[in-house]
This record gives sequence, structure tokens and C-alpha cells, in this order.
Amino acid sequence: MKIQFPDLLRPFMGKLTWRKNPSSKVIYLTFDDGPVPEVTPTVLQILNNQNINATFFCVGENVKKYPEIYSEILKSGNKTGNHSYHHLKGVSVELDEYLEDVQLASKYIDSKLFRPPYGRISYQQRKALRKKYEIVMWDVLTCDYDKKLTPEQILKNIKRYSRNGSIVVFHDSIKAKEHVLKVLPLAIEWWKSEGYEFGVI
Repeated sequence: MKIQFPDLLRPFMGKLTWRKNPSSKVIYLTFDDGPVPEVTPTVLQILNNQNINATFFCVGENVKKYPEIYSEILKSGNKTGNHSYHHLKGVSVELDEYLEDVQLASKYIDSKLFRPPYGRISYQQRKALRKKYEIVMWDVLTCDYDKKLTPEQILKNIKRYSRNGSIVVFHDSIKAKEHVLKVLPLAIEWWKSEGYEFGVI
């Protein structure tokens, strides 16, 4: 379980965005795999109540199923990013198939941001997608989808690894529902108590 990909290894992955300005005490909240009616509207409500905006990396087929929720993400002042159409694992898919899947998602998601599902993407896929997208990874992976972790452990990891400019990944997915809805408000409360502000990528 890699909460934080080592800083020393990041340059070897190419020109990917792992973290924003380290001199500014700002957290960049991101959410992957939605939108879904069971989770995303509640996440939006939590963010709205705290006057916070985030970046949602959406799966194209979910946007097609739930266009009204996708519209609400944008109307609430949040940004969106492309997370492929079928949530493909890049290293397991040929280049042409992967690019076609991202292109299909772009019909529903108007964004210049892309995050590879599972964080898995080949050199050729990165090279091709960088011509059109900023490829956004993360500085803190909450692992809110991991059933072996308790909410307390997830929050502890967030507190341990958060730093200036951290791009933090939660998931507005059914798999992560129990954890994200419990931990997100607690994490926001802690970040605010530590003097962090919130930005969008």
C-alpha cells in the first residue's frame, strides 16, 4: 500500500503532476471513479458545507449514466478530469485501445486533466496523452477503498503524509462509500485546524 510515491522516483515517471506549489499551505482535494448517486451527491454536500471546491476525475461511463450528477459537480464550482471511459489499467491495455478509451471519455468530460486509473500507465501512453492533457497523479493516496483499513487508520495516514501542495485522492465510489463519507469531514476539519487552505488543480 503506497500512501505516498517516493519523491526521488517521481522524475523517472516523466512529466506528471504529483504535487502543487510546496511553498503554499494549500491542499488539493481530488475524487476518483464517480459520479455515482450513492456517494457523489453527499460528497458535494460536504464540500459545499465547508465552502471547498475539488477536482473530480470522472469515469466516462458513469458520466453517461448520471449526467445530472456530473452537471451538479460543475455547477457547484468544482473541476473535472478524464479518468478514462471504462476505468482501464493502462499497463494491461495496448496503446491504441487505451487512447481510444480516453477519447471516448472526452466526449462526456470536457477537461485538459487526465488521471490514469490505478495510477498505472505505460511510457507510450504517457507520451501520447501529454500532448493533450496534464497528467495528474497524487501526493497522498487515502486508500479509502481498502476494507482492511479503519477510518481511524486512514485519517492517521492523511495527517502523517499531508504537506504543502499535496494532491490528495479520495474516491466517490460505492466501494469507498463508508470510509470517504466518514473520513472526509474529519480530514477537512484537521486540515483547517492546521491552517491549510484548499485549491483546485
